[in-house]
Amino acid sequence: MSEHLHEEEALGKVYDADLLRRVWPFMRPYRGQVVFSLALIPLRGALEVVPPLLIGAALDFLTRGEIASGLPWLTPLFSPPPGVAVPELVWLFGLLLAVAAALLGLEWLRGWSMLVLGQKTIADVRRRLFDHVQRLPLRFFDRYPVGRLVTRLTNDLENLAEMFSMGIVALVGDLVVMLFFAYVVFTIDARLALAAMGIVPILTAAAIVFRYKVREAFRAVRVKIARLNAHLQETISGIKVVQLFARERRNLADFERMNASHRDSWHKSITYDALLFSAVDLATNLTRAVIFWYGANLLLRGEVSLGTIYVFTDYMARFFRPLMDLSQKYSVMQSSMASAERVFQLLDEPVERSFGAATLAKPARGEVVFDRVSFSYGAEPILEEVSFRVAPGERVALVGHTGAGKTTVLKLLARLYQPQSGAIRIDGIDLRDLDAAELRRQMAFVLQDVFLFDGDLRQNIVLGAGVVADRDLAAAVDATHVRRLVDRLPEGFAQKVNERGVNFSSGERQLLSFARALVRRPSILLLDEATSNVDTETESLVQDALHRLMEGKTCIVVAHRLSTIRDVDRIYVMHHGEIAEHGSHQELLAQRGLYWRLYQLQFAQQEGAAA
Repeated sequence: MSEHLHEEEALGKVYDADLLRRVWPFMRPYRGQVVFSLALIPLRGALEVVPPLLIGAALDFLTRGEIASGLPWLTPLFSPPPGVAVPELVWLFGLLLAVAAALLGLEWLRGWSMLVLGQKTIADVRRRLFDHVQRLPLRFFDRYPVGRLVTRLTNDLENLAEMFSMGIVALVGDLVVMLFFAYVVFTIDARLALAAMGIVPILTAAAIVFRYKVREAFRAVRVKIARLNAHLQETISGIKVVQLFARERRNLADFERMNASHRDSWHKSITYDALLFSAVDLATNLTRAVIFWYGANLLLRGEVSLGTIYVFTDYMARFFRPLMDLSQKYSVMQSSMASAERVFQLLDEPVERSFGAATLAKPARGEVVFDRVSFSYGAEPILEEVSFRVAPGERVALVGHTGAGKTTVLKLLARLYQPQSGAIRIDGIDLRDLDAAELRRQMAFVLQDVFLFDGDLRQNIVLGAGVVADRDLAAAVDATHVRRLVDRLPEGFAQKVNERGVNFSSGERQLLSFARALVRRPSILLLDEATSNVDTETESLVQDALHRLMEGKTCIVVAHRLSTIRDVDRIYVMHHGEIAEHGSHQELLAQRGLYWRLYQLQFAQQEGAAA
């Protein structure tokens, strides 16, 4: 949790060229749209300066009887062309409407173009990120919480998309417009422009101070919302325990405290935002006062016109307007850059390597050899130089205390993890020389915790098996006694499966997992506590299916139930990551060693309960 909060606390730079360079390959397919969007920025800036000039020209015409824009190259456009009998004021009003309509169209086109560009780019990033996450090794998921992965694929990508609509493009657009305004006012009258711009350095200093203040406030808000989300996720995920232990009041008190802290952080952020808004508003009014005072003196001396004073007043108000929402754009850019950094950090995680191009026969013979294999998830060793051989078609069981390394053996065989030393071979081929997908197509892995996906029943049974003929599906369903479940459902194979299969019992989900495994026609069956969630009646059905369908297949079983392992070909007893004993059920009992003690402690009790 603390690592998660620390990561969410991190803020990015307002502009990071390295990150933007990494975004560019995803934008390259849409570079024509990028050029089009960027070309609209100066065009909009040029049109933004026209409306005040038109109104100023109208004022000059009313007070002095002449039309002047202050820009010699633009003045001819403000008068009707020769031969057009239109009053000057009507002509100016028509131009004003035309420019306003053009600005409206440009603003819509710019916004639409950037939003479409952003969504297309982010859709490509999301597809690439999702594909990358699916190919990451399982060891990565042991240390990376699922909630953070979902955040990367949703919230962080949405933050990155905002950079296109409200972030860097909006900042560049505002800067271009401000440069156009500055150029025009200095072209019209440099003296009045210098007087009007006198407040800008002071406001710039205020904006710099605000930058650091709002950064800390925004950081605090992100930390508080991360804590709120973590608390919500923990409470909702564990709602059964919350209600059973009557923790509602305690959880509500914790939530109220976090909620109040989040509210206070937002208040602080809003205060800084309001202060900046007030400072910009004050600067606008002071600038307007300076223009009126100094411009009035120039007006009395006949050095400027009334239209010029209006143009300066309007321009300076527009000049300061982008600073009003600086806090929002600044926060968007920080959030976008921080999200981009986290997304690319995830993309930089090395994916599972396919290794060699060796292939197994189809179907594989199924010989499995562990040769002095050692493995650890962290500092504590799980397996230490484990060696054994499973002949093709042989049924082998792994037993031992919890933590002895039984399930780890299956995970290594499926190449979900890589051993630190030693070698694992199938049909004489080292797993490191096999493609991971090719290897797993020859296997079926039945887990204790059966995961069913959202969809229908047929999709969950044929999962990953490719195109399955109806007769093959029917054979797998009949062999695992799932047929009576399918016949009982109103929609049969089209029955909707709810999230994680909650509309099926544990025993039904376990039977479905067997059907899922058998429809693949594997050469190697791996069963990890596959009957632990099955009642006595269902277990008899599963055992009947297993006895008939294990024939001709290599099968490695991790189980505690005596009925699952007593008639296998060989049993390996694991103890502290090593194979302590091996033999048949009767041979191990006769040795009166570790297996015999396990039998006395656990299996005998289970056998008595079953009887």
